[in-house]
Amino acid sequence: MKKKQFKTESKKLLDMMINSIYTHKEIFLRELISNASDAIDKRYFRSLTDPDSGLSRSDYEISIAANEEERTLTVSDNGCGMTADELENNLGTIAKSGSLDFKSENSADNVDIIGQFGVGFYSAFMVADKVSVVSKVYGADKAYRWESEGVDGYTLEECDKDQVGTEITLHIKPDTEEEDYCEFLEPYSIQRLVKKYSDYIHYPIRMDFEVNKPVEGKEGETEKVTERRTLNSITPLWKKPAAEITEEEYNNFYSAKFMDYEPPLKVIHYKQEGAVEYTALLFIPSHAPFDYYSKSYEKGLQLYSSGVMIMDRCSDVLPDHFSFVKGLIDSSDISLNISRETLQQDYQLKTIAKAVEKKIKNELAKMMETDREKYEKFYKAFGPQLKFGVYSDYGTHKELLQDLIMFTSSNEMKYTTLKEYVSRMPGSQKSIYYACGDTAEKAMRLPQAAAVISKGYEVLLLTDDVDEFTLQTIMTYEDKKFVNVSTDELDLATEEETKKLNEENESGKELLDFIKDSVGGLNAVRFSNSLGGHPAALSSEGGMSIEMARVLSKMPDAGEGLKASLVLDINSEHAVTAKIKELYASDKDKCAKYCKLLYAQARLLSGLEIENAEEFSSLISELMI
Repeated sequence: MKKKQFKTESKKLLDMMINSIYTHKEIFLRELISNASDAIDKRYFRSLTDPDSGLSRSDYEISIAANEEERTLTVSDNGCGMTADELENNLGTIAKSGSLDFKSENSADNVDIIGQFGVGFYSAFMVADKVSVVSKVYGADKAYRWESEGVDGYTLEECDKDQVGTEITLHIKPDTEEEDYCEFLEPYSIQRLVKKYSDYIHYPIRMDFEVNKPVEGKEGETEKVTERRTLNSITPLWKKPAAEITEEEYNNFYSAKFMDYEPPLKVIHYKQEGAVEYTALLFIPSHAPFDYYSKSYEKGLQLYSSGVMIMDRCSDVLPDHFSFVKGLIDSSDISLNISRETLQQDYQLKTIAKAVEKKIKNELAKMMETDREKYEKFYKAFGPQLKFGVYSDYGTHKELLQDLIMFTSSNEMKYTTLKEYVSRMPGSQKSIYYACGDTAEKAMRLPQAAAVISKGYEVLLLTDDVDEFTLQTIMTYEDKKFVNVSTDELDLATEEETKKLNEENESGKELLDFIKDSVGGLNAVRFSNSLGGHPAALSSEGGMSIEMARVLSKMPDAGEGLKASLVLDINSEHAVTAKIKELYASDKDKCAKYCKLLYAQARLLSGLEIENAEEFSSLISELMI
């Protein structure tokens, strides 16, 4: 029999299709099953106008058979089949899609067929060194066999076949050190691939399994029997109306699909119509995965096209600030690329991504309003991600996210939103105050925080590294500026108090300069009336706060310039201040030691390390003797 060469395309192009288009070799089974599904769709579509087509809807199926001894894998269907000319045109011409032609010819009928490029079939050569296709169309007496070993061409001959449809047999390649091709002959591996990629093909995919079953009447004895199983679920859960799906069904689907031992906090199931139609089934987990806040975590939603999984993690449809969401998108409108693994038209993806982002935001806001306890549980797990979302991309998403973030408040030590904080502000309060610390309790114990609270004002207690960067990105909320209580922006004094304090700083300049020189490393020393009952505290001047400098200093590429301009605030009315004034007049050496102790104490209150622990210990011991 004379071997024919592939039409219109070079061997180099075929070699590229076999070896370069697809990311994973296992994709071949998805492609063959999708082609089989398309063939059945065509036969079923034709049966609507030809009642004598021979089968009812329930009779259609796709069958898989593996022969480990002969190293063959066969995928067969009882679809429309192909004539000799169709085998010649569709398989002998690379990138010629019979499905695309059929879809185009019947465009008015909205035929739901996946194949468009005519290259999926050739993915079989990734795992097979020879492929045989036997096909017979309805009403024909003859069948035909198309066979190829790859780039060397193909043969086409008449053959016998009893049933209408197509049977594709792959002669699986020998195993190598790099590849175990035998896995594609193992029934349970095949079952896994069907579940992964083709679980929602809307025709049953069946395969025979050899299983050991007890022999009836003979205790302890078993025998091997053949059991025919349906490998796919057929009907996707998300295709059912939400009103008909129980909470248990959602939870079971989520647990099986995303390997989570806890049910989700929230299920978001909806269908979007418009420029791009799609169905979304999204889940908000009840806890963060162990690797969520690490570089190894991969975000993304599963992407389906007409029930066939195209991508396991499509990151482009899920923004980083909502990367905790799990779920899937199913759309027949998306334009797939030649490998069906990514998209061709970016605007479709952007349209879906924008709608998904808005939906997630609205559902989270609704949860906050209607089930605060559940929202706070969610926030404990994923709040930092929302705050990172505000801070990242130069604040692009702050308007979207600012009403979803919360902070612990000095008001009953409970979570509060910015909107709730502002609603409680007294008329005399002009700014939103916040304090930073390792814990809310430590932040609240800052002298400046205590002073703010004593005025009847509420303080947000920031404990995550990203918190202050988040608020600085928002800048203002409802025209209220954010003020760190440990900066020179804090101003609680009246005009009269400010005048008196300025006079004290001016008259005590010599003492203040002495303290600054004794301690070293300070940008300034000043008297303050915003420390409550504390003798001293640290604050900062300029745009870099103490907390921001601490966070940035932990970065791998932190430089020496990442330091706050420290100011030592001294309570002008405290007894310690009176003692320092006394010693400055009588014993400057001892006064200098007191100043160093006062500075060390202020560092501790601010959550900073003592710069010279040995000196601090010696000074304490000296005073105790």
